[in-house]
Amino acid sequence: MRFTAVITKEGRWYVAKAVEVEVASQGKTIEEALENLKEALELYFQDEPLPEVLPAPIIATVEVAL
Repeated sequence: MRFTAVITKEGRWYVAKAVEVEVASQGKTIEEALENLKEALELYFQDEPLPEVLPAPIIATVEVAL
């Protein structure tokens, strides 16, 4: 199953969040954050039923005049 990950830098850590489900993890590198997210998703779906179809996320940029 494929998931969309959003990665942000928070201090010294990279935080990877799955868009389709509320699962996140972190790592010292982007690669480590993604690997940890993969493991977190696997653990999450051990206790949750697998969805038949995940809706495709819509990613958009919003500009705000400040």
